[in-house]
Parts: sequence; structure tokens; C-alpha cells
Amino acid sequence: MMAGVAMLLGTMSACNENNPYPGYEKTQNGLYYQFYTQNTGNQPQVGDVMEVVLGCTVNDTTQVFPVGDNLMQLMESQFVGDIFEGFAMMHKGDSASFIVNIDSTFKYLMGQPTLPAQYKSTDVMRFDIKLKDFYTEKEYAEKFAANVKEMNEERVAKMKEDFPEQTATAAKELADYLAKNKIEAVPTASGLIYVVTEPGNGEKPQVGKPVTMHYTGKLLDGTVFDSSVERDQPFTFALGVGQVIPGWDEGVQLMSKGEKGVLYIPYYLAYGDRQAGEKIAPFSNLMFEVELIDFETFE
Repeated sequence: MMAGVAMLLGTMSACNENNPYPGYEKTQNGLYYQFYTQNTGNQPQVGDVMEVVLGCTVNDTTQVFPVGDNLMQLMESQFVGDIFEGFAMMHKGDSASFIVNIDSTFKYLMGQPTLPAQYKSTDVMRFDIKLKDFYTEKEYAEKFAANVKEMNEERVAKMKEDFPEQTATAAKELADYLAKNKIEAVPTASGLIYVVTEPGNGEKPQVGKPVTMHYTGKLLDGTVFDSSVERDQPFTFALGVGQVIPGWDEGVQLMSKGEKGVLYIPYYLAYGDRQAGEKIAPFSNLMFEVELIDFETFE
């Protein structure tokens, strides 16, 4: 029995001697890792969006990436033993270091076919990572959209406070236009008005995913300032994440695939107190004839 223990200790000692990075363990794929904090529970899956604190050094001296907060999406491994294998090993709140192959990292993850002149193949590239949190694409899109909505609400409140006279004038102009044209639709809580002119199939778009639209934008006096229809070029954007004016982000979520309608957008859900192009003056209410042609969905 003592001989067996001695043999086991001898084997472990030999393994440690062969490990060029004391304190690190090695995966079957050749990724060296060391955990400083290790939790339990769910781990990120391919496609998940991760909030990480990340830094990368070479030989413990040269910074490739300074330590800082980053958003990253977990991808399939790009080569055996890459940093994405390391990410997939982590749990929320974990902190760890990973030593990766420097040649393959620059080639496959940084798009550089040859190693930069200042580095050698024998240099040690280390990633230091803390996984703060992670979300599915859908969860992250909804979280991001909620933040955008909150910021828009704060911006609108401040605009109304800063420009009370202009807000009152714009509100009267929009009310008079709706009354004159016998438009009786009920506004949303934000003041947006949407009128369906041709129903869709009932399928609703999802925040964070691309939607494809046709539109014609007009001032209340009928002046056309932009039209994808005239260009015969549909417009695609990610819904609900601030890529378009707030009135669009809110209004398109009310539509279904194939639907046509008209968005009547108060100035504060459009371009606010800013001039937009040659035709849209500050504090302009806008109307858009819109069609939701298609959209993508989360898997």
C-alpha cells in the first residue's frame, strides 16, 4: 500500500514538473485555466450575451486589451483550446485566468494571418476574466430595450419641462390635424397615435430583432420628407433598441406582419427640439405611412 501511495505521489510530481504554468490546470483541448472564484449553477451557452470584466496580457507585461467592462457574445470555439472554451466553463460571478495559444488567437480571433512582429510563438498570452452576468439574446434584447425606453421617457419629461410653450403649440397642432381629418384613434400613454389601414396576419415582431419596413414620412401639411417606397428600397432596423426615433420603436411593436397603418408622432417622440434634414424643423409633429413587411424572430 505504501508503495502504491509513493508511486501515485511520484506520478503527480512528474505531472506538476511537466506543467509550464504552476497553479494552472489543463483541459483536454490544451487550454490552461486557473479559477480564483468558482460558483455553481447555469453556464453560458453559445449565442448568449455576456457581461465581463476582461483583460489580456502577453508575458504578464504587454497589454493586448486593458482590463475593462465588455459585452461579448459566446461563440463556437474557433480553434481547439481557445478563449471561448474558457468562457463556457464559467458561472455567474466566477473569476479566472486562461492561457491560450498566441498564434491561433491572433489568427482566428483577431483576424491577423501572421503573428505581429513584437510577439513570438513562445510568448504567453493570458486572459483574466470575471463573468458578471449572462443572458440569452432575447433576454438581453428585452433588458436593453427597457433601458432605452426608460432613457426616452426621461428625455421626453425633460423636453416638456424645458419647452412648455412649444410643447403646447405642437400638441394643439396635432389635435387640430386629427380633428380636421376625423381621426379618432386613442393615443398610447406616451401620446403616440397609430391607425391601422390594412390588418396583418397577427404575428408580432420582437424587440432586438430586425424588422423590414416600407414607409413614407410627411409633415402635417402633407410635405413628404422621406420615402422608402419612392426609392423602392425597404428599410431594416433592430426594433426597440434606439436605432430609430422613439415613435417608431413604440409604434412598430403595435403592428403585425403584413400590416399597413399610419403613425402620428408628437414632436417629442420624433426629433424633439432638433432640426432634421432640410424639411423637419424643431418641434415638428410627424406622420408616417408604414408597412411591416417582415421580421426575424429569436430561435
